[in-house]
Formats: sequence, C-alpha cells, structure tokens
Amino acid sequence: MSDFQRARSPEQVEARREAILDVAEQLMTESSVDEISMRELARRVGLSASNVARYFPTREAVYLEVLDRARGAWLDSLTLDGDLPEVAATLAASLAARPVLCELISVLANVLERNVSAEIAREYKLRSAKHNARTADLLRTALPGLSPEAAQELSAAIFVFTAGLWPLAHPNEAVREAIKDPRLSGSRVDFEARLRRIVIVLVRGYRAGS
Repeated sequence: MSDFQRARSPEQVEARREAILDVAEQLMTESSVDEISMRELARRVGLSASNVARYFPTREAVYLEVLDRARGAWLDSLTLDGDLPEVAATLAASLAARPVLCELISVLANVLERNVSAEIAREYKLRSAKHNARTADLLRTALPGLSPEAAQELSAAIFVFTAGLWPLAHPNEAVREAIKDPRLSGSRVDFEARLRRIVIVLVRGYRAGS
C-alpha cells in the first residue's frame, strides 16, 4: 500500500477515492452504515484512518459519495416504458434491487448529513439536485401528461417515500418477530408493492390536477 499512499496525480487520487468507495459499499453488504467505523473502513482498504481522511474527512463524507455514485448508477440503468402501472412497477423493482442505495437514502437526513462540513453538504446537495432533475426528465418522458413541475415533485416524492418505506420494510429482528402476530399484519410493509402503489396514486393525482 506504499504506492497507494504516495499517489499524487489527479488520476491516481481519483483511482484511490474510487477504491475507498468500493470497499465502503462492500461493507454495507455486511453491516448497516451506523455499524461501520472509519477505522474499520480504513483497515479493509489497507490504510490508516488518517490516510483515508486525506480523501474523505469523515465516514459520513464517504457514504455521501457512495450514495451519489449509487444514484447515478441506478439512473444509468433505468429504462421506463409502458403504461403507468408498468412504469411504476419498473421504478419500484429497480429500487428494491438496489438495497445499498435504498439504505443510504433512508439514513441520509439522520446519519449522513450529521458530520460533514457545509462545503461537503453543499456539493452533495448540488449533485443530488442534478439526479432529481434527471429522474424528473425520465418520468416526464415515460408518463405523458406530467408537467415539468409535477415531474420534479414526483421525483422528490419517490426519494422521500423510499427513505420512509425502506426501514419499515426491513425492521430489526425483534420487530420482525413482533409483527408475526396476526393482529399486526397491517404493520408489515412490502417495499416494492407499496412504492409501486404510491407512484400510481401520485401520478393519477398530478394528471387529474393538471
């Protein structure tokens, strides 16, 4: 790893940032974000925490970048065709198939934005706005009758509902055991099915109000 630490060119720095992000994303397949420390991330990368901090000052800064990258990859892969139910189904299924993205969305406000500088937060928000605009463009193309404003609102709503539904659909072990009680059947959340239904209802509302 000595060569890693001596990286100086912009290309080398970018390669090392990407390597750190790859390891950070891999760790999320093993633990939740709040269980991953900067020390553990650095150990898995093969550097000291101080060396990782040359590229990302905090764990939260790392995972904001992972989130940004994951949203871009999701949009790169997203193709929306068909009628409203088909588009809604594709959207919901595509998000359900990306648990790292959904978990990061779900902890954005209460974890990832809590330990970063104003500059890092600003840069993330600016890139997030571009992702929202790109999502809105895809939605407006796929769903005739949506105004630009409605498409933007729908894009933001999909993000917000993902943030809320994902943890409800993936509770901890104690809650999973509790909601096996037939009396609590209404507490069980199917993320994909619920998000699909929400998108359909919202689009119909936007169309009716246009």
